[in-house]
Amino acid sequence: MDSLITRLNAGLADLALPEPQVTCLLAFIKLIEKWNKAYNLTAVRDPLEMVSLHIVDSLAILPYLHGSRVADIGTGAGLPGIPLAICRPDCHFTLVDSNSKKTRFVQQALLELKLKNVEVVHSRVELLEPAELFSTVLCRAFASMPDILQLTGHLLAEDGVLLAMKGQQPEQELIDLAATYSVIPLTVPGIDAERCLIRLEKPKHG
Repeated sequence: MDSLITRLNAGLADLALPEPQVTCLLAFIKLIEKWNKAYNLTAVRDPLEMVSLHIVDSLAILPYLHGSRVADIGTGAGLPGIPLAICRPDCHFTLVDSNSKKTRFVQQALLELKLKNVEVVHSRVELLEPAELFSTVLCRAFASMPDILQLTGHLLAEDGVLLAMKGQQPEQELIDLAATYSVIPLTVPGIDAERCLIRLEKPKHG
């Protein structure tokens, strides 16, 4: 457990999170580890690797969240939505996944972590019709950029932004993208592989 805390603190050094949030992030890792045995939530089995690949990686996009209503599409085990929600209690997060096993886990995690600013929706993204649109729609390893835009565009508020977490810059996907975008390189402590964030603003009509 000490090594988990050490790695988490090292990975989050730049964020200067209050202790209750760090404790909550650790509890989330323990929940993934416990449920992973039965639910196969993630291919990552080592809790130390989960710190870097799941928690620190998720929080790398914290500075780029826009507005107060955030949707995490294809959240899986609650990534990046739950780590972000722990660190941004002022925002409301909607975590969406079509896999009922994973949404059951996320629901249980929210109860155990006592997170009040998150709701879970078991749905395919294209069928989602929220009562209120989102200021940020984000996804991690979800689909190609043109597909992401097509599937999630209807969820964005007028001034909304779409954030897609990617590994290497997806050159071909960006060529095929009929939208204005920016590529933000991400440095994730503890991960040697390339990471980037593709940011799109909702196309203005008229």
